[in-house]
Amino acid sequence: MSIAVLVDMSGSMRVGSKIALARRAYDSILSQLRTGEDELALFTFDTRLHERQTFTTSIDHLRNALDDFNPFGATSLYDATAATARRLAERSAAHKAIIILTDGIDTSSRLTAPEVSAVASSIDVPVYIVATVASTDRLSMADAADRGIASEAADLRDLASWTGGRMVFATTFEETLLAAADLLGELRQQYVLAIEAANTPEWRRLEVRVKRSSASVKARSGYFGG
Repeated sequence: MSIAVLVDMSGSMRVGSKIALARRAYDSILSQLRTGEDELALFTFDTRLHERQTFTTSIDHLRNALDDFNPFGATSLYDATAATARRLAERSAAHKAIIILTDGIDTSSRLTAPEVSAVASSIDVPVYIVATVASTDRLSMADAADRGIASEAADLRDLASWTGGRMVFATTFEETLLAAADLLGELRQQYVLAIEAANTPEWRRLEVRVKRSSASVKARSGYFGG
């Protein structure tokens, strides 16, 4: 696997236990990777994207990499995600993904969630979002996303869904550990299905169905033809 971990280091992450949860999620992701086989790169972002560690298979060297970083500044989550997707596209691993650790608040991006989704989908990079928020914030964010109300939570869930990833909440240390382990396990079970693409320059929806009705299938929701 080739994983790009993108950590929100904007000022809003100072509130409560957000940054502590993000660090715990990061440690959990590292514990699921195989030294010498999987590779990981670490990026942080505020108003800009910062490459803290280029892609490496020396997983042990990445431990405690977030200990010295202090949250500060505004948030350009969508811009940082698009830039990270382009870098990840250059990797040759069979399984690739972006995992974003954030409180879900974007304050300064030029790009929108649909625009970032188009970038990520065009280069086959699923986006997984771990929302490190308090339980009270989780309820309001989940409710807005479920009801389709215009909000950062709904935009983040759409971004994850459109690229074939998903958004999960991490409000406790235990939940954070489980969420990270679940995401990595899911990534190791990816398959590639190929179809003949349409030539017309437009968004084409995709739906993947399987015979077993109890199975849960996650896939890209479409692609740009032409």
